[in-house]
Order: sequence, then structure tokens, then C-alpha cells
Amino acid sequence: MNKKSFTFLLLLITQFSLYSQSTTLQYTGSSNYILTERTDLRRYDNNKYIGLMSREVKSFIVPRESDGKRVYEGDFYVEQDTVHVGVALDQGIHDAITSVFSIDDDGIMEMYEDNGYPSFRSFPSFPQDKEIQKGDTWSAAAERAVDPTGEGIITRMPIYVQYTYNGQSSFNGKPVHYVKALWATRYGTNTKYIDLDGDPNLKTASGKHEASIYLDIETGAAVLIRDVVDEEFIYKDGKKIAYKGTISLFTEYPSSVNTQELMPIINRLVQEADIDYKEVDAGLMLVIRDLQFVANKAELLQGEEKRLDQIAALLKKVPKNQILVEGHTARVGDESDELGLSLERAHTIVKELTARGVSKDQFITKGSGGTKPIADNDTPEGRARNRRVEITILK
Repeated sequence: MNKKSFTFLLLLITQFSLYSQSTTLQYTGSSNYILTERTDLRRYDNNKYIGLMSREVKSFIVPRESDGKRVYEGDFYVEQDTVHVGVALDQGIHDAITSVFSIDDDGIMEMYEDNGYPSFRSFPSFPQDKEIQKGDTWSAAAERAVDPTGEGIITRMPIYVQYTYNGQSSFNGKPVHYVKALWATRYGTNTKYIDLDGDPNLKTASGKHEASIYLDIETGAAVLIRDVVDEEFIYKDGKKIAYKGTISLFTEYPSSVNTQELMPIINRLVQEADIDYKEVDAGLMLVIRDLQFVANKAELLQGEEKRLDQIAALLKKVPKNQILVEGHTARVGDESDELGLSLERAHTIVKELTARGVSKDQFITKGSGGTKPIADNDTPEGRARNRRVEITILK
């Protein structure tokens, strides 16, 4: 055998070895992570082009143990929502929407607190306890939550996905598994499936999706999903809404926080500003006790300026981290009123901190009302402790 023939044979053997290499896809869990869903879809109403719908939903997701099971709690927020080209909404304060879910090792998701996010559930999912090779296929059920009108009415649709394993690839310089996915949108009276908790005016939905999925080799987490969309929603009044374009999902890991570097400022806050701090699963939490607001309002009283100056000085040391500001009240009145008031007070704190130079793009706000007491509401002292604002540097 001459040298040229031997080289060609060696190349064939190498290619066959790469093709026949088997692997097992499995989701092993993740530490805190940021999930971003970016939508760039052209919208058509009754076949008339309306404009580009560009929306970005971000979430900070933290794993925790619950009844011996690993679950994930995510704070989701809509960062942008644009219907017409060139028109963007940028309020600078983003309200968190909480969802709680678990993910099994085969990627199947179970929702415990479902407020419409994440929009893709049990996607991607993997063949359980089965080795696969390049070119192998499998099918699995999943679910997608949609809001075609943009009015906040979430409808959950079952989907049935056909997957193909395309071997290993590279993403951002790291090895990943590359998977292709195909499915059709089928919902409504013609399929006999209706979400009774969804939009009652949505009659049918149809269309197709083709997605490219890149999976972290170590954890099985989807570091990137790019879904090409072409689908139409028909309503009972005859209106048709169609979308064409892409939905992209990114998984990122937040910057670490150098607590030791921040300790001189933190110690000063503890000593001078009546602020506690503690390490929590989500990051570094500051607990601001006894903030002085006008009774039953979100307006700060005079005298809080120094504390806010000191907090802003700390937060400007972590410009790459998201910051969750969560308002709390004592439970003494109507629960919905308390939730609203606690969120408004969180907004007030964010506005004060952005006025002191902290980037507005870092903030997520959340109102928890009196649902998370840290003291007894039956005493004045306990109620004072429960009226607090928690600021968490997410990591």
C-alpha cells in the first residue's frame, strides 16, 4: 500500500471512529444561572405586516432543596417589549415574575409555581439511559407557553419534538453537543386540545419550528437554543396573528462577588446604617431595617439619604452583577394591598440608587408583601422588623 492510500484509509478510519463514538445525554443540574430569551419576530395581523416584535425576557435562577428534591426558583422579568420597529420601552426598573420548577436528568420539567415562564418546558429532553451516536434520533413531548397578543394572557401548548444528535461541536471555545429539533404547532379545536386556563378567545394555532441546540457536555444544560419560527394564531372573532423569525435562548453564569474586597464597606454599613448582611444561595444580601416611609405609601421620609449614599457606594463596586431589590411589609391588612405597596417601595429604593449613580440596567424589583416574615407580626417590634427592603447582589 502506497503512502497516499494509507493516508486516505487512516482518514476513513478516523471519520468512522468519530461518527460511531457514542455518548449519553443527561441533565445533571446547574449552579445559579441567567436564562435570557430573545425574541425577534415579524408580526402580521390578518396578513398585514405590523412590525418587528423584539422582546427580551431575562431570569436569574437559583437551585434549592425542597422536600429532598432539587428545584429551581427563577425571577423572570421582561427587559424590552417592542412592537414597531424603532419603538422601545425602557423603564429601567424591571418587575420580577416568580416561577418554581424542577428538571429531571432526562430534561423533563415539572412546574410548581407557573406564571408563564420559562416559555419552553421539558425542552430539550433526552433519551433516558440510552447511548446515542451521531445521526441517532428520538422523540419527546414538551410544552410551550405563548402570549401571541402581548396582553399577558398565557396559553400553554403541548408540542411533540423530533430530535437528531449531530455529534460534538464548539461554542465560545468550549466543547458542546449539537442537537437539531423539529416540531409542528398544533393547538385548538382541530386538535381537541384547549388550555382551559389559557386565552379563551384563541381558537387554533398552527405552524412549524426548527431549532439548533448546543448543550454543555458536563451538565447537559442548553447554553444556546436558536429556534426558527413560522406560525399563525387564529381567534374566535376571525383575527389572525402570524409570526416569522427567531427565538434565541442563552444560558450564562453570573460574575462572582469578591466579598472580602467589599467587607470594609459592608462593615461600615453594619455599624453605621442599621443594615445586616448575609450570604444566601442567590448571592450577597443586604437587609435594610426600619426604612422610614410615609405610612401606607412608597414615599421615603427625610433622613434616609446617608444610608442610601452608603448602599450606592457598595453597589457601584459590582457593575457586572444583577441586583434584586425586594420589598417586604408586615402582614396587617389586605394581602394584595401589601404586595402592591412592597413593590412600590422597592421601586422607590431603585430610583434613589440610580440617582446616586448605580446603573438602572442592573436592577430587578420584587414585592413580597407580608408573605416572608422574619419576626412575629403580633408585636410592634416584630412588625417593624418585617417592614424591610432586601438588596441581593446576585452571583
